[in-house]
Amino acid sequence: MRSIHTLVCFLLLMAANIQADNLTQPVSLVPCPVSIVPGTGNFHFSEKTTFAVENEEQAIEVRRFTALLTRAAGFTPRIKVGNKKGDVCLTTDAGLKEEAYKLEITAKRINIHAADVQGFFYALQSIRQLLPAAIEGGQVVTGIDWTVPAVTITDQPRFGYRGLLVDVARFFSPKENLLRIIDCMAMLKLNTLHFHLTDDNGWRIEIKKYPLLTEIGSRRVDRPGKNFSERRNPRQGEPTVEKGYYTQDDIREIVAYAGERHIEVIPEIEMPAHSNAALAAYPLLACPVVNKYIGVLPGLGGENADVIYCAGNDSVFTFLQDVLDEVLELFPSKYIHLGGDEARKTHWEACPLCQARMKQEKLENEEELQGYFMGRMARYVQSKGREVIGWDELTNATIPEGFIIQGWQGYGQAAMKAAELGHRFIMTPARIMYLIRYQGPQWFEPVTYFGNNTLKDVYDYEPIQKDWTRQTASLLMGVQACMWTEFCNTPADVDYLLFPRLSALAEVAWAKPERKNWKSYLKALDHFNEHLTAKGIVYARSMYNIQHTVTPKDDRLQVQLDCIRPDVEVRYTMDGSLPTAQSALYTRPLILTGTKTIKAATFSAGKQMGQTLELPVVWNPATAKVIKSTGADNIGLLVNGVRGSLKYTDSEWCSWMKNDTVSFTLDLKKPETVNRLILGSITNYGMAAHKPAKIEVLISADNKDYRKVGEQTYTKTEIFREGIFREDIPFEIGEKARYVRVVAYGAGDCPFTHVRPGQAARIYFDEVIVE
Repeated sequence: MRSIHTLVCFLLLMAANIQADNLTQPVSLVPCPVSIVPGTGNFHFSEKTTFAVENEEQAIEVRRFTALLTRAAGFTPRIKVGNKKGDVCLTTDAGLKEEAYKLEITAKRINIHAADVQGFFYALQSIRQLLPAAIEGGQVVTGIDWTVPAVTITDQPRFGYRGLLVDVARFFSPKENLLRIIDCMAMLKLNTLHFHLTDDNGWRIEIKKYPLLTEIGSRRVDRPGKNFSERRNPRQGEPTVEKGYYTQDDIREIVAYAGERHIEVIPEIEMPAHSNAALAAYPLLACPVVNKYIGVLPGLGGENADVIYCAGNDSVFTFLQDVLDEVLELFPSKYIHLGGDEARKTHWEACPLCQARMKQEKLENEEELQGYFMGRMARYVQSKGREVIGWDELTNATIPEGFIIQGWQGYGQAAMKAAELGHRFIMTPARIMYLIRYQGPQWFEPVTYFGNNTLKDVYDYEPIQKDWTRQTASLLMGVQACMWTEFCNTPADVDYLLFPRLSALAEVAWAKPERKNWKSYLKALDHFNEHLTAKGIVYARSMYNIQHTVTPKDDRLQVQLDCIRPDVEVRYTMDGSLPTAQSALYTRPLILTGTKTIKAATFSAGKQMGQTLELPVVWNPATAKVIKSTGADNIGLLVNGVRGSLKYTDSEWCSWMKNDTVSFTLDLKKPETVNRLILGSITNYGMAAHKPAKIEVLISADNKDYRKVGEQTYTKTEIFREGIFREDIPFEIGEKARYVRVVAYGAGDCPFTHVRPGQAARIYFDEVIVE
């Protein structure tokens, strides 16, 4: 009996092991496929694995895939051309759509069906993601079981155009880093690289007919320690530093590398604006009325950014056609991007050549002159058999025939004007798809500018709006994210801003809205991020950080702690200690009635995932009191006990729509002795954030009769100081009052010597402190 019992136990254990080996495996892919049905078991790759392909075109795709196994696993599967028998079989299915594929993985066999070579490539990229992340390594790794889970996937893209812009003009990405980005794009099934090669800040492509474009245009002055938005223009004779450019051989290598991964590289040659780098090399192509030094701009450029190509000079068109001739030879892309954005017409308005051109062409204004300029260049490109793309400012005039419009301003609304006229368009709205914006709670992020475009913001973007007509939707080619590099100083900075948000772009571009699921995406993203790590990419972990919101309510403060990941716990302390996995679990907003320092972090499975938020909330007689203002952006921030950081968009700085005169009134609820009042102010010179010209403090007992008890005035020199810094502005009062009113008079427009000349200076306060 004992032997029978032992045998039964052994058989049960064996059955349990067999069952465990065949349990349905979780399958996670980015972007999410149209259909994904998990199977049982795993397919094992080994040196005995054989790929059966129909033709040499398929064999080329498979060789590139098996090269990954050669490098990381140390073995190379065999490829049989013209053979239908193998462990992995590729079969053409004309019934599938362009770029679509069907992938069937069982424990013994993999079948891949596609109508075209792109479909086979994307199926192989899905297998790549399903393999252990070590597949991305450049050297053999031992002890890895090279398996993929059994699954059946049916898949096809939502949009034909799935793009990423990489700006190499402001920060030059070395070729090796750019190739790595391209490879990551391919894994995510993105198919278009918009190559922003020229701008005010650098010319990055060799043009043999015009060697000065790189000899002069690829260099610029250094401004150490200054952010892009703060950098002053170059002075004549000031030494410049080489910032890099691609030779024509480099370009051919980049284009070929992208082509192998079915990524079309669309070059952008900016015109008529963003052309200071070109005009620094060939200044006679600017309007003859330009009376200032033209150099490659290290930053925003201020008034120098209005130096653009002269629309009345035929030599400009000859020059640009010559440049495009060489560009067209290097880039086989169906499309050429001609820019067309942010062209200030200051010099065109005064230029006799431009005015003569307007008269000759019977153009009503300078906007129509730009339309003429872009149309003339577009026709040249079209005569070479290519199509043209341009930014949505082209809708400010008659849109040249055949132009494809990229909608970027705000939420991309300007592209709708083009669609109404029958033009195709691409959505790349700055408010969501510009990856230069902060990607998480700004307290933890490196300095950039504007507001937040978090991972979830990008993921949630839906380009087709409910009020669009069917005709408008049919003209949408696809979507694009833009990696502008103003604040990048190293390749790692570019990687940090790109990843993991690039994966969210892929979801928008590939997956249909009904297939998207935030929680499922995060699981797939975690696996994809392991692949990034294996490739040596340090991606941002901003998605694990906590955003705080402190709101005054009924003489108390309500503290909300949010993380965009719903699969983590928020743990916090208020006793000065650092949070741990055993600290109090945040489940609802915290209520404060006095000074406290909250420390909080996210945790998963006992491990801290994000950085620790340290939030000092300091109470004073003004805290949580009623405060009112007109035209203010979240006036409650002034009495929420939290000071702002050096980032004026960090959600703790209060601002106003109009900055000529702003005022707010504080109700202390009962007469209080106000010995001192302090206003927290910020200066961000590069973003035109400056303190007011004058501040008045008035008090009242009844909210009717007010008496001025304090005043501060500042000179232009004091107001427009350079740098990024905070100031506490004190007022000695020493009187009893219930109501305190602050009136701030704006400093007006920034002076012509400013990096933002003529732009209205904005006022920001973070806190009103009463002592």
